[in-house]
Amino acid sequence: MTIPAAAVTFLMCWFLCLFVALPIGLRTQGEAGRVVPGTSASAPEVHGLRKKLLWVTVVATAIWAVIVYLVVFSSLTVQDIDMWGWF
Repeated sequence: MTIPAAAVTFLMCWFLCLFVALPIGLRTQGEAGRVVPGTSASAPEVHGLRKKLLWVTVVATAIWAVIVYLVVFSSLTVQDIDMWGWF
């Protein structure tokens, strides 16, 4: 695996984990009962973004490490996971 391929793989894992983690623990203004005038009731009141970004980075790094291990240190190839015979 080349360095750019590893970087792209990490970014894909990171963004996928981010999109999964964003709605977790989200509390909206409507749920809290304090809607700021001019905003939607579905706007977040408490989002905890820094904590989520930290956890996303930790989880994405673990997933990325497993992927890199499988690609670099095992005999896993694209042909092994090709279900439809495209490659």
